[in-house]
Amino acid sequence: MHNKVRKRDQFKRVINFFEGFILLAMHITLFAYVWYKVYVGQLENPFSLRGNWAVIGIYGLVLFLLTQLYGGFKIGYLRLMDVLYSQILSLVCANIVAYLQVVLVSRHYLSGVPLIRMTFVQIIAILVWVFICKMIYALLYPPRQMLLICYDRSPDDMIIKMSSRQDKYEICDMADLNVESLDCVCDMVADYEAVLIYDIPAYERNIILKRCFTESVRTYVTPKISDILLRGSDNIHLFDTPLYLSRNKGLSGEQIIFKRLLDLALSIPVSIVLLPMFLIIALLIKLYDGGPVLYKQPRLTIDGKIFDIYKFRSMRMDSEDSGAQLAKKNDDRITPVGKVLRAIHFDEFPQLINIIKGDMSLVGPRPERPEIAEQYKEIIPEFDFRLKVKAGLTGYAQVYGKYNTTPYDKLKLDLTYIENYSFWLDIKLLLLTFKILFQKGNTEGIEMNQVTAVKQPVVQPEKEAEPDKLKD
Repeated sequence: MHNKVRKRDQFKRVINFFEGFILLAMHITLFAYVWYKVYVGQLENPFSLRGNWAVIGIYGLVLFLLTQLYGGFKIGYLRLMDVLYSQILSLVCANIVAYLQVVLVSRHYLSGVPLIRMTFVQIIAILVWVFICKMIYALLYPPRQMLLICYDRSPDDMIIKMSSRQDKYEICDMADLNVESLDCVCDMVADYEAVLIYDIPAYERNIILKRCFTESVRTYVTPKISDILLRGSDNIHLFDTPLYLSRNKGLSGEQIIFKRLLDLALSIPVSIVLLPMFLIIALLIKLYDGGPVLYKQPRLTIDGKIFDIYKFRSMRMDSEDSGAQLAKKNDDRITPVGKVLRAIHFDEFPQLINIIKGDMSLVGPRPERPEIAEQYKEIIPEFDFRLKVKAGLTGYAQVYGKYNTTPYDKLKLDLTYIENYSFWLDIKLLLLTFKILFQKGNTEGIEMNQVTAVKQPVVQPEKEAEPDKLKD
């Protein structure tokens, strides 16, 4: 069975490549048609053949890079609506760049109507392409038959998440190491196409991973904090024994300098450009209930320093008379103006002031409230690990997580950012932030029976292997 699955999977990337190539070629062909048919004749100094090819090639390159960044080629990986959204967003952004390119080349403001018409045709083509590709994947790649292996942490939340992608995964059985022996669980591995290892001790996990490798069974693992720290380490080849080096100091000196320059280079111009919109938002908030426009609140940043964060007020003035708590689903404390601001994340924009002041960065862990962070630390002692860098307006956890993501998972996402930091990762996360601005799931509040993002049962601190089990 596994040989058949392996051969089938080998062609998945080939199919994905040709699907993406066909759609990209169609977009480039349409742009080439509009360029030659409409714009070339309006140029005062027409290009040579190579010049026209360069314009068309730049369009194709920009569209490819944006589609790759936003995940528009990930048919069978992302949800259908996510692929559609990513494709359309990439296309619209690329066509805006294309119009700017036309203006620069022609040195005049030529009509953008032909490009708008082209965009509508391309969107129709995307809809047809995505649905056809989805049908092909559903036919060739049915859901993987999966075994879930757990230990002392309830897998219910993970099962719900995996069940939301019934097109990809089907959890057929569950093995609890508190009930089943390790040998028995290893024997079960060969009967499934995939295995999900959910937060089990390191010793048992090593044995199961090696068995999965032997049987060529695809394996999904929820990482521990120590795994993330190791993934961000450097490979050292001083001897004939491989070494991992974890510096565990946050960012280096040059990274701090370049990160600060990026913060100032982007936040100051954006603040100036958006100032008229900020004034309109301030007026709407003031007219609604006459209360203050800005909301000031203590938050944590690098090394546990406390600063006052600025946000547009989106809740009633008495929203926290009963104490600090996160926003809930359908929270009646949120004002009508606040609902709109929170849905599109515009309530966060006054934090540009914090960034210019140096309290925050454009990209980094979400700044947590000190009292809520203390509650998290009672059950997750490692929660302060995320304070190795400045808090951020956006970040890894904000892009790949949600407002109601558990603190344990937020910590893992933030550590992934810290341990894999680069200047280009910041650029990538800033571009991906634009994608999630209008995605409702990212602003979804906590449940009504919660005060913080901690869900029941409470996440316990990680358990590493016992001293006598530190074998490979």
